[in-house]
Amino acid sequence: MIKNKIYLAGHAGMVGSAIHRQLINKGYSDIITKNLTELDLTRQNDVETFFKNENPLVVIVAAAKVGGILANDMYRAEFIYDNIMIESNIINSAYKYGVEKLIFLGSSCIYPKLAPQPLKEEYLLSDYLEYTNEPYAIAKIAGIKLCENYYRQYNCNFFSVMPTNLYGFNDNFNLNTSHVLPALIRKFHEAKNKSLPEVVVWGSGKPKREFLFVDDLAEAIVFLLEKIDAKDLYDAGITQINIGMGDDLSINELAELVKEIIGFNGKIVYDSSKPDGTPRKLMDVSRINKLGWKAKTDLKSGIKKTYQWYLEKYSN
Repeated sequence: MIKNKIYLAGHAGMVGSAIHRQLINKGYSDIITKNLTELDLTRQNDVETFFKNENPLVVIVAAAKVGGILANDMYRAEFIYDNIMIESNIINSAYKYGVEKLIFLGSSCIYPKLAPQPLKEEYLLSDYLEYTNEPYAIAKIAGIKLCENYYRQYNCNFFSVMPTNLYGFNDNFNLNTSHVLPALIRKFHEAKNKSLPEVVVWGSGKPKREFLFVDDLAEAIVFLLEKIDAKDLYDAGITQINIGMGDDLSINELAELVKEIIGFNGKIVYDSSKPDGTPRKLMDVSRINKLGWKAKTDLKSGIKKTYQWYLEKYSN
């Protein structure tokens, strides 16, 4: 077990809180966390002062400005600026103050819009990105390249992981900024409670997506923390390792599944005037599977758990 002091950046978000739970469950106790009022990760001097004072030896970068297709397209400047600042400040400070290991979390949107499926790690930078989330994707690619080149120039044990679309406890259910699955949960729940005749779903329903329960991701992060080093990835000719389920479904199929779980009896209407985004995003997870990790939570079970959490959190 890595017993060194761990700084978990972004501990309060969906991903960070799941990683925090997993670290605690695995017996880690020396975990540093800071909320937004305590540490502004976009401010270089503040981040450097934090690293100098706290001296963490392991860093997990789960902090990011995130959102769904609407938020990515509306807040393009903030999505590229904030994310580049957060990751640059953390990664450079980690090098400067002698961090022994750093794991940076990216996103499946780093891969080209029309890349072959499933998405292999080698497809990074092989073609054009999807326009709506291009700023966010470019910021995440910059983080991957920061980790790679701090390794190549300074031999820093920094590497990146690429999760697929995530959902679960502490997800964002704001319809203006959320991802598709939490948005569907909220829409169907409210339509059921108000006895509405229909639920409108953005796009054509045809794009295919893969979804991973966030607690499974957290388990994968701790697994990689304990099992691999940066050299293992870079020697294999890749700069990041995929984390996902390895299977997908259409947005139409997803909507029908959420409708069934929530018990909504009305119609589903697709608004094709809204963007679809990338046609398909299925991760090739053969590398992490060969290392010995595989996702446990099937989609139906994960959605049920997430909906139960939503009911308990937002029952009023």
